Amino acid sequence: MNKSIFILFIAIILNSCSNGQTKQPKLSATEFLEKIKATEDAVIVDVRTPEEFQKGHIQNALNLNWNGSEFEKQLATLDKNKTIFVYCLSGGRSNSAADKMRKTGFEDVIEMPGGMMEWRVNNLPETKINIAEKGMSLAQYQALLKSDKLVLVDFYADWCAPCKKMKPYLEKIAVEMANKVTLVRIDADQNAELCKKLNITALPVLKLYKNNELVWENEGYIEEESVRKQLK
Repeated sequence: MNKSIFILFIAIILNSCSNGQTKQPKLSATEFLEKIKATEDAVIVDVRTPEEFQKGHIQNALNLNWNGSEFEKQLATLDKNKTIFVYCLSGGRSNSAADKMRKTGFEDVIEMPGGMMEWRVNNLPETKINIAEKGMSLAQYQALLKSDKLVLVDFYADWCAPCKKMKPYLEKIAVEMANKVTLVRIDADQNAELCKKLNITALPVLKLYKNNELVWENEGYIEEESVRKQLK
C-alpha cells in the first residue's frame, strides 16, 4: 500500500474513534442540581470522608469514600448503565473518582468541579446527619483580623495535597516573622458556614489583611517565595 494512503487511512480511523467518544460533562452546582432533578433513577455519589458527609451532603447521596479502603468494592455494587453524579468538597477527589469510574465501564458520569463549597455558596439544599453546627462565626473571624500586625489566613483541609505542601513553609514564616505577621489556619471542613459566607469555593486559599482590610488573596497552590513577597 502507498505510504501516504496508509497514513491517511490510519488518520481516518483515529478521527472516527475520537468522534465516537462521549464528552463527559462537568456542571456548575445549579446545573448539577437541575440535571439530577431531570434524571430518572439518578445515582448521586459523595466521595468525601464519612465525617465530611455527616456535616452536610446532597439528599439521597451515597457515601463512597475515595480515600477509603472499601471504595472499589463499594463502586462495584453500582449499576454501570445508570447516570452517576459524583462530587466532593472542591472537585479534586471527585475528578479522580470519575476517571476511575469511566475506566471501569461506567457509561455516564457527571462531575461537579466546584463541589460542596460551590453548592453551599449558592445556598442549595443539603442534608445533615449531625445537626449541631460547629465552627467559627463570621464575627469571631473578623475579630482575629484586628491586629497591628499583618494577618495571614490559611484556609485548608487535611485531605488537600497542596495545603499539606504549603503548611511547613507557612509555619516557618509564622516563626521567622512573628514580630510582623500573625498566621491563622482555618480548617474548611470544620468551618463550612464561614467558608460559605466568605465565598471560598476551592482550597487552599490565603487571605492577607492589613489594618483589618483585605490587601491580597490567593486560591490554589503558591510557592513560598511568592507569599514572602506579599509580606514585605
